[in-house]
Amino acid sequence: MVADMTRIMHGAVAASIVVLLAGASSAAQAAPNRPGDGPAVVTTDNETPVLYDDDEGGNATGDDPAIWVGAEGTDSSLVIVTAKEGGLRVYDLDSTEVQSLPATVAPRADGAAGRYNNVDIAYGVEFGGRTVDVAVVSDRYNDQLRFFAIDPAGASAQTPLVEVTAAEQPFLFSPDREVVDEGHTAYGLAVWQTAEADYAVVTQEGATTLATARLVDVGGALGYADVSTIEMPASFPLPDGSVWTPCEEPGVGPHLEGLTVDQRTGVLYAGQEDVGLWRIALPFGSTEPELIDRVRDFGIHDAYDPETEECTPIDPADQGYGGTALEADAEGVDLYYGPGATGYLIVSSQGDDTFAVYQRQGRNALVGTFRVDGVDGADEINGSDGLAVTNRPVGDYRQGLFVTHDEPETGTGVDSERDATNFSYVGWEDIARALRLKVDTSAGNDPRFR
Repeated sequence: MVADMTRIMHGAVAASIVVLLAGASSAAQAAPNRPGDGPAVVTTDNETPVLYDDDEGGNATGDDPAIWVGAEGTDSSLVIVTAKEGGLRVYDLDSTEVQSLPATVAPRADGAAGRYNNVDIAYGVEFGGRTVDVAVVSDRYNDQLRFFAIDPAGASAQTPLVEVTAAEQPFLFSPDREVVDEGHTAYGLAVWQTAEADYAVVTQEGATTLATARLVDVGGALGYADVSTIEMPASFPLPDGSVWTPCEEPGVGPHLEGLTVDQRTGVLYAGQEDVGLWRIALPFGSTEPELIDRVRDFGIHDAYDPETEECTPIDPADQGYGGTALEADAEGVDLYYGPGATGYLIVSSQGDDTFAVYQRQGRNALVGTFRVDGVDGADEINGSDGLAVTNRPVGDYRQGLFVTHDEPETGTGVDSERDATNFSYVGWEDIARALRLKVDTSAGNDPRFR
């Protein structure tokens, strides 16, 4: 593995968790919505075409979306999503598909056909003598990053995305192709842009490793270098003196996937699926990571049953030390920017089909939760994985746009005998109204000027 810095965080991070569990200031202590209320309800009537994970559907299964805000008028903005073995799909603001890109063989001598897991946008990247916006994608089957230049015309372009990945890029987490094929490879992804350089932050499937990689010009194409890693905890000391390890199948650790970086502060927010939500300063090692909220079954000791391939509590009466807002898996994570340090952090609570909203500033206090119902032929959101949000007016979404993955898709005309997924669009004003949140669409919050 290419790395210039590795920090083992288990001891120091775990010690800080005991303090968090014993205190009353964590985000999980806040009351969601009003006392006694369940999640607020918002609606969607705009969803992308269904994707099917079978041979006929090109083995396409939706996972993670990103919103590209167009520079030549926000009506040209795009929603770019991963479809795993099905590659990428590109949609306009009416959720019409404008481009489908297959998961091609990676540009390397030992390249395999790709599996695109997560995507994020890097604005104004300089390479090959030009400055362009780029969709950055994690490729699980090649344990690397893939890069796609975005045409400034966006939805109006004949070919909105073109791959610009440099050849022979290093594996992110594996020493060789044999280890890559074991599957513990590049997984979750977020872009981190500073005044000096552009980076991708990447998680490892089935492990607790996080990595950063600096984006670089490689002979006029785009590659990466200076890969740095840290190990996040896999076990957690509890106030009762026991040590809790999230139950996973043998050989698999409690991995992280959903990521977003606060571009103004350099803070990474990361969802560890069976654990909770982390706040981590970038670059790694700046301060100790902090677990700011926990899934509901945090601390409940489970046993893995190899016959059912499920985990069940050893003691059915075990209450654990969980939070109130997140039902494992804690999945997609993104930020809605407000003025200055304000705004909101949104996390998908996959286990109960809801979304948790936290304050961006301070201790990231929990604001409330919501779920998404479908209207006018669209279906409700189930088992959301990735999500994306922007505060910028895009198309008819004049107060911002929220996009979420939906699995299984159960809408009108969907073949219930096939594995179906898609993505739904929700106007930010609907979420803001339901949870009494603020709206800010000022140009000062444009992603190009964070």
